[in-house]
Amino acid sequence: MKWLNSLDELLYEVMSWLIFYPLTLWRTLSRPLRMMNYADQQLALPDAEQYSDAISPPLFLALTLALAHGSAAALGQTDAIEASHRGLAGLVSDDSTALVFRLIVFAMFPLIMSVRLVRGRKQPLNRSTLRMPFYAQCYPASIFALGLSMGTTIGTLQWHASQTAGGVIACAAVVYYVVIETQWFRVERQIGASLAVVSTVIGLAEGFAMLVVIGFLFRA
Repeated sequence: MKWLNSLDELLYEVMSWLIFYPLTLWRTLSRPLRMMNYADQQLALPDAEQYSDAISPPLFLALTLALAHGSAAALGQTDAIEASHRGLAGLVSDDSTALVFRLIVFAMFPLIMSVRLVRGRKQPLNRSTLRMPFYAQCYPASIFALGLSMGTTIGTLQWHASQTAGGVIACAAVVYYVVIETQWFRVERQIGASLAVVSTVIGLAEGFAMLVVIGFLFRA
């Protein structure tokens, strides 16, 4: 009976994603800062009452990456790291491990931006101070990851003007992320636009530097 009850709860949770994932996606696209504030507010509630009308930020990031990965697979593309057996890429042997790898990589961006906020506020860096900004950051990072993934996927297709379309999507994702992060830093740190832009660009550069290092380790 316990197993059946667990299955019942799991089935309901998974099926509810069909409703709340599109809603969360739309709200994050159209009102990203409000969704980041929503994430902050939800962490103050009891666990059973959190995210009753949306997907939680880390889960939203995971589902978004699964959607991007599934879309690439549906178009007949093979994950480059999954297909490679050089370096640490030997650890990524199937779709499940490839998805976990993508999740860890793109979660670097929320982590880096959260650390920059905590340091900018002169707060002690610990699990408590890092948790709230990290959860909030997962929402815009999901759109950023989706745009980069879809842009890369479309850009490698053998369609007319696919490279142009892929580049436009990827660039739009970067612009979206920079704009949202700049606004977020301005509000959360109470700083001017120029300092917010600098903080965003540095954080983004640190994130891409991590991507380059990780890519080298998995392909060397």
